[in-house]
Amino acid sequence: MAKREDLRRVRTNTVINVSSKKMESGLIVALNQTVSEVELQFGVKLVHHPKVLIKDIVAHLRQAYPDIPFEYHFDNTSLLPDGGILSVEDKSGNLHVVLISEVKRQGTNDLRAEEGLAKQAKGNAIERLGKNVIGFRTWMSTEGIFPFVVFGQGVDFSDDSSILDRVSTIAMFAPLNKIEVTNLGENGNFNRGSFFFRSEAWTAEEMSVIMTDIVRRSLFYYFAKFGDDKFVTRS
Repeated sequence: MAKREDLRRVRTNTVINVSSKKMESGLIVALNQTVSEVELQFGVKLVHHPKVLIKDIVAHLRQAYPDIPFEYHFDNTSLLPDGGILSVEDKSGNLHVVLISEVKRQGTNDLRAEEGLAKQAKGNAIERLGKNVIGFRTWMSTEGIFPFVVFGQGVDFSDDSSILDRVSTIAMFAPLNKIEVTNLGENGNFNRGSFFFRSEAWTAEEMSVIMTDIVRRSLFYYFAKFGDDKFVTRS
């Protein structure tokens, strides 16, 4: 795993716009590893943004679906995933999303039990996740992929926890701990995303392997749609 000082390295147009707290997280370590590996392998330019504004999502949807009304209320409202939004930049300067990443930690009842304290209610982190997933799914509805991944860890996600069914509902009842990028169904109705949940913490190495796979699949989708010469900058 990368050392603490490695997290302070600034890479132009990649994983730089994150808070100091998030910069300490394993997800950001993994994200930097993914960016380095993918850029080296494919010769593309990846760009990172920490958030997307709701008004920009609505503007995109209004352009894509002119016959459907869309509404938002405040210009500064945003969706802010833990790992931000990673996009590939084409030679015209347009961005195409290849990865949206989150981490959810939920469950301290094992520690509370050791201290003789009562159990706390489950579900807060998952309810917040559900809101973000709805927004990101809708934003990506114009594409044939949904390159979203969330890593959940904590006792609330153990195999005997009913909270897993809340996760499955958000995942459109997809199998957990499996990568899903391409939309499924005759009309691509199931844009599920990838939901990795367990009680043990995810290591940076584990997350990087999964995220790199998702980015690669996303790139192959855009290469097939637009041609790889639209993206590859390496001679």
